[in-house]
Parts: sequence; structure tokens; C-alpha cells
Amino acid sequence: MDIRDRYLPPSLRRRQILALAEVNGFVRVTALAHRFGISEVTVRLDLDALANEGHLIRIHGGALPAGDRRAEERTFERASAEAPEEKAAIGLEAAGLVKSSQIVMLDAGSTTNAVSRALVEKTDVDDVLVVTNALPIAVELELCFPRITVLMTGGTLRPNQHSLVNPFGDLLFGEVRADIAIVGCNGVTAEHGVTNMKMPEAEMKRAMLRAASRKILVADSTKIGTVSNTRIADIGDFDLLITTKLADAAEVARLRAGGLNVLQV
Repeated sequence: MDIRDRYLPPSLRRRQILALAEVNGFVRVTALAHRFGISEVTVRLDLDALANEGHLIRIHGGALPAGDRRAEERTFERASAEAPEEKAAIGLEAAGLVKSSQIVMLDAGSTTNAVSRALVEKTDVDDVLVVTNALPIAVELELCFPRITVLMTGGTLRPNQHSLVNPFGDLLFGEVRADIAIVGCNGVTAEHGVTNMKMPEAEMKRAMLRAASRKILVADSTKIGTVSNTRIADIGDFDLLITTKLADAAEVARLRAGGLNVLQV
């Protein structure tokens, strides 16, 4: 901390907070308190003031810049076009964890869709049952029948994500016990855990995790160090995070220190 920051007037401090949010895409209450040498209460007052002026969007633990792309839900197609090489590498690694005769849960998302594409090419497994709430994943894996059978969850369609959610989306999970669940997210940090943009998707992810013995998180580098609106789970609820070597090294170190096994491909 620059000692001069401790004596900044509120108006100037708030301008600097806004600049930090715009550069980093997210600001944390704890980090700002340390940065400016002020209390977390004062930081929250600053963030609330900036949010009331329309400059920030307040979320748990911090704020996003207004209009930031992470504050708006992207379509499945748009998300799929971002970091495709990373998602393909992650998908290949995650698919390698799947064994013959297993029950696998895959949630809706562009990274988990990359897992399904890798499963199509994984010809050394047989008699696999994939449970999913994602229409694109079902279509991808249709090519593999009868080597891979797809069981759809049912539920209510969300067109932007081509996913099935509550009401009636999670009824199946009380009847099936999976060997492995592979789920994606919009953000993961050691401090705030694993988060997602929309509550309906987060509910389905939590239901899948409860129904599976092994829990795998897949996230490209843009998700590491990012916090989104809705909590999915703590990092300790996962057995493994698969990401890439482009992920923020400091945040990866914090995740590992918090007990999460992180594999970078």
C-alpha cells in the first residue's frame, strides 16, 4: 500500500476503485481495504455509492463494473467461441477420467460440451451412461450410441443455454448415483469458492454434485480468480479442478493452499 492512499478523499478513492474494477473486471472488499488502508465497512460504503451511481454492480464480496460482460449471461454459442483451444484441452483431460461402465454427469456449458466432444473420440470406453441437462451434449453423444447412452434430466428449457433446469429439472438426481460429475462454472476463487452467473444453472450443478461420488470442476483460465453472482459450492467440495497453464498463478496457488487439487493442462 502506498502511504498516500490512506489519506485519499472519498471522491478520489472511489474513482480509483472504479478504475481498478474496469481494469481487473472485479474488485474484492478485502483487497480494497488492504489497498487503501481503510476498513471493510468503508469499502462497502464506497462500493454501494458507486453502485447507486450506476458505475458498479454489487455482488457478494465485491463488485463488477457496470456493463461488464460477466454481469450479463452469454449465450451458449458466444461462450463456446471464447478460449476454444483451452476448453478443448480441458475437455480431453476430463474425458480421460471416464472409464467403461461408469455413470457420468455432465452439466450444461461450453467447457463441459468440450468434454462431451472428447468423449466422442474416446473409443476405448464402453457401456457408459451420461446424465445431462444439456441439449448440445445429448446431440454430441448421440453419435456414440450404444457405446455411450444419454439420459436427459427433463425439466424446464432455458433457450440461451439450451439447458434443462427447475422446476422438475433435478428430480432424476434422487434416483441415480453417479461415479463422477463433471461441472463447469463462471468463476472460482479460494476466497469465494465456485460461483455461477444464474441461479437455475447453479441449482442443477449442486444437484449433480450431491449425486456423484467423484466431483470434477472444469474451468478455463478466464474463470480463475473471477467471482460470479451465485454460489455453487466451496472449493473443498471438489476432488479436482482442471484448468490450463494460462490461469492466474497467484490464484492457483491460493486454491492449492486451500486444499483443492489443481491440474493445469
